[in-house]
Amino acid sequence: MIERFGNVFKVPELRRRVLFTFGMLMVYRIGGAIPTPGIDTEALAQVFSQRGRDVFAIYDLFAGGYFKQATIFALGIMPHISASIIFQLLGSVFPPLHKLQQEGPEGQRKINQWSRYLTVALAAVQSIGVGGFLLQQSVNLVDSSFMFMAVVMITMTTGCIFIMWMGEQITEHGVGNGISLLIFIGIVARLPHAIINQVRSIGQVDQGGLLPNLGLFALMVLTIAAVVFITMGVRKIPVQYAKRIVGRKVYGGQSTHIPLRVNTSGVMPIIFAQAIMLVPTTIVGFLPVSEGAEPGFIDWLASALEPTTFTYWIPYGLMIIFFSYFYTAIVFNPMDLARNMRQHGGFIPGVRPGARTAAHIDNILTKITLPGSVFLALIAAFPVIVITMFQLVFNTTVDPAFSDFFGGTGLLIVVGVALDTLEKVETQLLTRHYDGFLKRGKVRGRRG
Repeated sequence: MIERFGNVFKVPELRRRVLFTFGMLMVYRIGGAIPTPGIDTEALAQVFSQRGRDVFAIYDLFAGGYFKQATIFALGIMPHISASIIFQLLGSVFPPLHKLQQEGPEGQRKINQWSRYLTVALAAVQSIGVGGFLLQQSVNLVDSSFMFMAVVMITMTTGCIFIMWMGEQITEHGVGNGISLLIFIGIVARLPHAIINQVRSIGQVDQGGLLPNLGLFALMVLTIAAVVFITMGVRKIPVQYAKRIVGRKVYGGQSTHIPLRVNTSGVMPIIFAQAIMLVPTTIVGFLPVSEGAEPGFIDWLASALEPTTFTYWIPYGLMIIFFSYFYTAIVFNPMDLARNMRQHGGFIPGVRPGARTAAHIDNILTKITLPGSVFLALIAAFPVIVITMFQLVFNTTVDPAFSDFFGGTGLLIVVGVALDTLEKVETQLLTRHYDGFLKRGKVRGRRG
């Protein structure tokens, strides 16, 4: 296996792309350690240590942990992701934009340019919101509120634009999708610290001993294997292309298949559901708690929104299932697929081309999306299940940062990006007649 990975550096172009990617990721990590001018970092750390899991926790996940530190990269890549999602959603309801999306590379280039402009606007607005939040928490070292807000807005907006540029450079000159890799490295960077904290707890008397903790690490490996299995799972629909004679050449006639992913929507349903569920939690965190002996409505609402209660997980799971179907309907259009197949002489054996083919594909996609969405709901709840189970059964405390790698948004992003990147690297190796990473078959990414 080490020899197979060593083949990566035997191909000059691939070696250059890999080293360029590593260099950009190092710049991203170094820049994330530079604090925004005028902020008391110690006071800021104390403020976030007193807050629970809210909307800021999700944002901090995508920002690589830089949001809670208020560094120059505090906004992360989220404004650019938000802009891309906005244009993707608008493309399904706004006909001129949908037509532009179908114009190929030229249309995509225009959409990318518009998304960059929207990214700058979103970053400026979000940085103003972050500056107002920092002023409210009294962590600013600058006496002038206007000057502090101006510094925060200019610094964080510029940092966001620089991150967007790095992501595009990695996509063009590096390996894999640059935006995804920046999110990936921010999540993975937390893993060593989380493992060290969990290992340190093994020697403590009240932590259940060595055996439960070894079982904890084994469960983590099994969970990752299950996520890889579902991420790579596809339903293959056979397709036959008729023979066409163009001049003296014969085209088509081959058999292939359409790979429909079990989890077509990826991690987006969990992101949408988390954002909705954590908005009331964040609002409750800013409201005053009742001081009387009897708990008030705010106290009841705060306890009902705790991640360990059924009143939180039942609507959370249902929203994940709903958004799985919703986002799948946006990113995958069976009618467009059926139309393209018909134009190129393709058909599904036993199914008439056109509307019947679209209905057949949509029926299969609806059926396989259900188990994929249920798995997403389970994997989103699994970190809390692990913490509760090991505390009650084995009297073992699981570090919250370590439990995040048992499921949820972080694990799905890490697995998906790792598979995609390995697939791109292996394709480069196989093109140049080198062996891939596997002895049999090849690595398949999220696209099947």
